[in-house]
Amino acid sequence: MTITTWRWVGNHRRNTVVIVIGAFVASGPGSRITPPANAPIGGWVPAVVLAAIACAALFWHESHPRTTAAVAIVCAVAVTALGYLLTPLLLAPVMAALYWLAARTDRRTNLVFAVSTCVLVVGTALVADPASYGWPLKSVGPTAWLLMSAALGDAKRTKEGYLDAVRARAEYAERTREAEARRRVAAERTRIARELHDVVAHHVTLAHAQASTAAHLVRTRPDQAAQILTSLTATTSSALRDLKATVGLLRDGDDPDAPLEPAPSLAQLPELARVFAAAGLTVTITTRGDPPSLSPVVDLTAFRIAQEALTNVAKHAATGSAYVDITYSPSDLTLKIINGADDGRRRSGRPDGVPGEKAGERPGERPGHRAGEGADGGFGLISMRERASSVGGHLEAGSHPEFGFHVTAVLPLQPRKPTKTEQR
Repeated sequence: MTITTWRWVGNHRRNTVVIVIGAFVASGPGSRITPPANAPIGGWVPAVVLAAIACAALFWHESHPRTTAAVAIVCAVAVTALGYLLTPLLLAPVMAALYWLAARTDRRTNLVFAVSTCVLVVGTALVADPASYGWPLKSVGPTAWLLMSAALGDAKRTKEGYLDAVRARAEYAERTREAEARRRVAAERTRIARELHDVVAHHVTLAHAQASTAAHLVRTRPDQAAQILTSLTATTSSALRDLKATVGLLRDGDDPDAPLEPAPSLAQLPELARVFAAAGLTVTITTRGDPPSLSPVVDLTAFRIAQEALTNVAKHAATGSAYVDITYSPSDLTLKIINGADDGRRRSGRPDGVPGEKAGERPGERPGHRAGEGADGGFGLISMRERASSVGGHLEAGSHPEFGFHVTAVLPLQPRKPTKTEQR
């Protein structure tokens, strides 16, 4: 046991000893209050002896509160039967026992013992006390003192229970606060990883495609290779700029002087299409319905999904074209990215007839490989699904018998909490 525990035990024992001594000392004057004409046989001795027995039992009130109360009640009834005038001095041991009983047991036990004590003590007083004592001295006074002790003990137990509940709620709140903080950190790390993946994968894929094309055209078509290399410089510069902005936002997120740029949105899809066109992928954008006012989060989510899907087309599909179809409805938007027909174009967008490869094949790629088919187990589709789910939408991807591989995302116009089905 620690020093603090010993000190706590010592304080409680000290309080018990003080109360027991006080109750025992009070029995002497209490036994002398009885008028001489009605003095019981033996004078004050029987009252002091019974008080000593009741006070000795009080030392076990912590471990055996019911037994302690029972012994004190028996002694109080005996004192009453001997004809002593019931005063708080003589009832001090039983009052202390009832108080501790109420503080350490349930309310039902407290009520049973308190009522039983009142009935036994008052009933005995009415029968055994001399007729010269007024009935209020034999009933009202003892009942009030005994019930007051039980009520004070019950109030102490209620207060301690309330404090324990407050401490438990505080501990629970602390645990849940830590769990919520860990959950938020994990969610933020996932969001950062997803953002970095989208930025890096998009630009690296385009740069790889442009470099591959330039490598094949540098001898046969040097002018076209030079144009592609110029586009490659712009692509890598854009990649470095976006990567620096993303990492800088993490490093200097609280810097008021940090440069702020608007987040990407669907309004930048034409510019994105031009970037892919430089890599040999023709992107056709179709919009249906009246574009409503989108939440910035939903707008960014839709753009990132389109960017990642087109990156998969440029990386995996044996086609030189892709289609982006945006359909607006009163409650949501449907974003669909579809592969173009398999025209034998390479991933880099090189024209047909470039020596070194068969039509429809790419370096290191299986013939007939479609956009996203090999990425389903990777981070591309996982990232897109997580983005759609984060705003309360859902995403489907797979092959279609009519138009090949497709990615279809249905997003609400305003973000909402995802349902359990959408989270799965």
